Amino acid sequence: MQTPLSLPFPVRDANATSEDGTPLGKLPEWDLSDLYPAPDAPELKRDLDWLEEACRSFASDFEGQLADLDAEGFLDCVMRNERIQSVAGRIMSYAGLRYYQLTTAGDRAKFMSDMQDKVTTYTTPLVFFTLELNRLPDDHLDTLFAENAALARYKPVFDRIRAMKPYQLSDELERFLHDLGVVGDAWEKLFDETIAGLRFYVGDEELNIESTLTLLTDYNRDTREAASREIARVLSDNLRTFARVHNTQAKEKEVMDRWRGMPNPQMGRHLSNHVEPEVVEALRNAVVNAYPRLSHRYYELKRKWLGLDRMQVWDRNAPLPSEDQRIVGWDEARETVMGAYGGFSPKMADIAEPFFDNGWIDAAVKPGKAPGAFAHPTVTEVHPYVMLNYLGKPRDVMTLAHELGHGVHQVLAAGQGEMLSSTPLTLAETASVFGEMLTFRAMLDKAKTKAERKTMLAGKVEDMINTVVRQIAFYDFECKLHDARRGGELTPEDINDLWMSVQAESLGPSFDFMEGYETFWAYIPHFIHSPFYVYAYAFGDGLVNALYAVYEEQPEGFQEKYFDMLKAGGSKHHKELLAPFGLDASDPAFWDKGLSMIEGFIDELEAMED
Repeated sequence: MQTPLSLPFPVRDANATSEDGTPLGKLPEWDLSDLYPAPDAPELKRDLDWLEEACRSFASDFEGQLADLDAEGFLDCVMRNERIQSVAGRIMSYAGLRYYQLTTAGDRAKFMSDMQDKVTTYTTPLVFFTLELNRLPDDHLDTLFAENAALARYKPVFDRIRAMKPYQLSDELERFLHDLGVVGDAWEKLFDETIAGLRFYVGDEELNIESTLTLLTDYNRDTREAASREIARVLSDNLRTFARVHNTQAKEKEVMDRWRGMPNPQMGRHLSNHVEPEVVEALRNAVVNAYPRLSHRYYELKRKWLGLDRMQVWDRNAPLPSEDQRIVGWDEARETVMGAYGGFSPKMADIAEPFFDNGWIDAAVKPGKAPGAFAHPTVTEVHPYVMLNYLGKPRDVMTLAHELGHGVHQVLAAGQGEMLSSTPLTLAETASVFGEMLTFRAMLDKAKTKAERKTMLAGKVEDMINTVVRQIAFYDFECKLHDARRGGELTPEDINDLWMSVQAESLGPSFDFMEGYETFWAYIPHFIHSPFYVYAYAFGDGLVNALYAVYEEQPEGFQEKYFDMLKAGGSKHHKELLAPFGLDASDPAFWDKGLSMIEGFIDELEAMED
């Protein structure tokens, strides 16, 4: 499906060439017809009509009646609710994916907004369900679970809903907040559209933000500096808009949290992640305490490799002088990742194959396309879709491995059904980071020289620092931002200061910071779309490092236990999922075990200097 584009600036055709004109091969595009054939398709109208009636009849049949239902009646109620979630999720998945393909298209933005409005309106009558459920006594539910095994299967969902019980408002207020949700969504769309519409001028070219950020990994130091300064210029010019969006979102959250009685801004995320606050705090403290042993130590090594007196921010992701400068074509990237997946298990490769062949990946960099990469699970009766912005960089291969890992996880978890398949964010990164590790290890085993091994190890350490150290620094920034916003409106300069307070601490003494770097918080979408999401990356990396150590120590039977963990989706707590591997994330030593893998790679790099 080729989207016609008519935009007033030149953009490289990523299906033809990479940045430097090197052919990438034919890059795949999404075929969204597995969701709906078109925005005006009769199937979509049918589902919207069904959804409106299903929500109305659900409320008519069950509101005020939950306490009187027997086990069979309660199971019917749950399954009808699950079907409603599936249809609503299908509609919003189609609208959202279509929008992210071309965020600058007014018709796509309008379509997504219209669908969101309809789904929000139709599902408002369902708000009673969780409110009424949380008024039921624990022993009443336990009795129903004991009477019906099919209903008992949904207990993890009920546990997560009931974790919100202490923070639940009146039925009327909860309905009001449900309807008000579209306002928060509008601020998110403002952020997305502003980011997608930014134009950067580096050399003779006009670029979007994704292509400009990619230049921060360019081999030419002058190019990296020019891109960094241009990003700073453009973000500074738009800083009031970004500050307004962050202020509004943080204030909205503060109001919600205050009314709900949340003890801190992070609590809602911990509850949705089904993870204890003390586990996240143990992770955060372990990483911050390890900054000197990890990022500070590594960047001092890199400073020497680059032959610099001081590191600048545009050197953070600079390639090493020995790094292979060739562009990796799409076919080679596919072969590399699929070979690593198949080497771990043919089953993993079989699950991943359709993503390449059936239009489940959108890989090309295109004007107006959302930046970054993601894997969206859509609904369990369809399949996930992976979005990339593939430019042929070695890190793009690892991004493919990462997002494909998400896709494999989502396919395996789909068997749990709509309400149980969704994995808490802390565990959602498991398969993605594991897929990266498999790909890295497979490539490392093929290294022919010491220099090649050094380059690959350094690249992996950088990726892990970006996943662990950088994301925990992001988390600390968010904690400071939300705490500060509770004291009043934040100026752009206030937010800049908060950003710099965590950047210097996490990157270490080898760095100088250019004027304008203080604005770089503005382009990071997680702060707007998913507050406090970022610690999930560090959680996932630490968890996978510990898992991979178990795999190396005891490979026999590991694959089946690993697939069982992915198949579980959101049906089990992290303690249950990790127990078969002899791991426990609530043990503070668990995080040190994960961080020791990064430290070991740095040890090896330092040894190569002798």
